[in-house]
Amino acid sequence: MLLLLVNRRFRELVLCYPKNLAFSHTQKSNYVDVKMKWMKDPLYDSVNILLKSKELRPLISLKNIISKEPTGCIPISAVSKQNRILEVSGKVAGFLRRYPAVFEEFTSPKYNLPWFKLTQEAADLHHRECKVYAAHRSEIVDRLRRLILMSRERSLPLRTVQGMLWYLGLPEDYLKNSEEISKGYFQIVDMGDGEQGLSASICSNEQVFSVLQRNAMKSNGILHSPPSVIDFPLFPSKGFRLKRKIEQWLEEFQKVEYVSPYETFSSLDPNSDISEKRVAGVLHELLSLFVDNSAERRRLLCLKKHLGLPQKFHMVFERHPHIFYLLLKSKTCFVVLKEAYCAGSETAIERHPLLGVREGYVRLMIESEAILRSRRSTKPLEEIS
Repeated sequence: MLLLLVNRRFRELVLCYPKNLAFSHTQKSNYVDVKMKWMKDPLYDSVNILLKSKELRPLISLKNIISKEPTGCIPISAVSKQNRILEVSGKVAGFLRRYPAVFEEFTSPKYNLPWFKLTQEAADLHHRECKVYAAHRSEIVDRLRRLILMSRERSLPLRTVQGMLWYLGLPEDYLKNSEEISKGYFQIVDMGDGEQGLSASICSNEQVFSVLQRNAMKSNGILHSPPSVIDFPLFPSKGFRLKRKIEQWLEEFQKVEYVSPYETFSSLDPNSDISEKRVAGVLHELLSLFVDNSAERRRLLCLKKHLGLPQKFHMVFERHPHIFYLLLKSKTCFVVLKEAYCAGSETAIERHPLLGVREGYVRLMIESEAILRSRRSTKPLEEIS
């Protein structure tokens, strides 16, 4: 009986004792189970590039296929069976006909089949896109480098990089025709199990600061080193109220030390507040690199292991609604970085060079909707639009 009591007391002491003595004084583990209801925000639900992002990706992919043809046109048979690759719901022909301001349909005189070419407006926009990319290539490529530098080994599998090219604003065939790889800016490395990856290096005297660190340095007038404690810029949605308990937790969370996404994190206690703040910082920095500062949530899963994100890292989006917004659209969920749309000139987030071009494609998509409405009605297009 005495032995059982001793064993029970020993187990209680073990459970109460800090798991990691080295961080027992610096890393708090006062996890608060924050549960918040999702709230619709008209501000983000009215941004056209966010609303059209899912259709925009296959539209630009089809535009690229057509523009690469010497004749500038393709028969429908060339892409009719690529709906899964292009991620088009339904038939590709139906998708092309949905956007008459982008794709012009005609019948080949030789073969009685539908052919498609770009409208003049879409072709002009494509040429503008090529010029912008050529002029800002180094800046856009640097966003890929930053993503790689955030990873554990400063390298990412090629298939993972391929999945991020769209969000970073790089061409779909970038890995096949990369000047940066051939010139040694990036290196192809062996990731094990027969998989290749893309690696980036950093100079010993080079300092890579995150957006949050640059925000703090800008607001405090610091030029060289950011403070160790950095607050997240918070943008509460109109009408959204936090319970007092959650407000207190958020105030304490802001006071926790900030760990940059570009710093090593292996020594952090995964159950601590500092670890959660790092995860929120990684996701904040990640979205700041993307063209429209948003991404389909499921697309980020491939980065989980490489960026040191926890199994249920998506909970961070729900626990921090003042930082991230979840846009539910087209039977999927997009994550939006609020700071990019609310902070104005007060943020260090740099506008992506290709954002204006993609907004141009979105305008053509909206114009296409007006064209289709005019075809279904007797009113001219000017009256409908």
